[in-house]
Amino acid sequence: MATLLRRALPKGLLLLLRSPRRLGTLSRLSSLVAVEPVRGAPAVGFRPRPDLLVGSRRGFAKGKKSKNEDDDDTIQVPPDFGQNLKSTALSQMEAAIDALSRELSKLRTGRASAGMLDHIIVETSGGKMPLNRVAVVSVMDSHTLSVTPYDPNALKSIEQAIVSSPLGVNPTADGDRLIAPIPPLTKENIQALCKVVAKCAEDGKQSIRRARQKSLDSIKKVSAGISKDAAKKLEKEVDEITKRFVKSADDMCKAKEKEISGR
Repeated sequence: MATLLRRALPKGLLLLLRSPRRLGTLSRLSSLVAVEPVRGAPAVGFRPRPDLLVGSRRGFAKGKKSKNEDDDDTIQVPPDFGQNLKSTALSQMEAAIDALSRELSKLRTGRASAGMLDHIIVETSGGKMPLNRVAVVSVMDSHTLSVTPYDPNALKSIEQAIVSSPLGVNPTADGDRLIAPIPPLTKENIQALCKVVAKCAEDGKQSIRRARQKSLDSIKKVSAGISKDAAKKLEKEVDEITKRFVKSADDMCKAKEKEISGR
């Protein structure tokens, strides 16, 4: 009989039988299975207890979510979500328009403009600073600028900075100020500058569209917490704001092109 058990029993159970310390484990294991002869087998076999299988199936049955779990999945949308969303979109699009305006002001035109020198960086004893921080720029006539430094000792540094800029302006000293004649633009200059304006316009509109997309993504994230009508209304309002700012960018660039070409 012992030989038959050694042949029929799995190796793990034989180890349990050989060790007294594991007899307790074996007794617990015997409650899980019923030892019955298996037809056609040379020795003793094992079959699981039918009632144990039923219990196993019940144990793995899919449970239902509790009411509290369902509540945790609900997205809580603040009552002022829509207003904050539109305010954020407006701020981002206004920033894009301001950046576009600064870039366009750097472009030289055939007419003198006080802002056309603002982006020039001057090296002084206090470090590098924009020209409009170290001097007053005023328009003498449609083709001449006057540059008066706050510190007369910075006159030479300002002159060198203007000459080194890509504007093609060569100022001359006149006492404690500089006189900067603005030469007329050539046809090639006008064409090149118009291309720069078009590039600035596209960059500005891309920034505006990115702000729009961020707003739409925010609406999508909370779509489970608001009605479809409310979501569509917000999307429509964001699109209207976007169209308004895109038109503003186009109008600014068209005006700059006219200014450059002198039409």
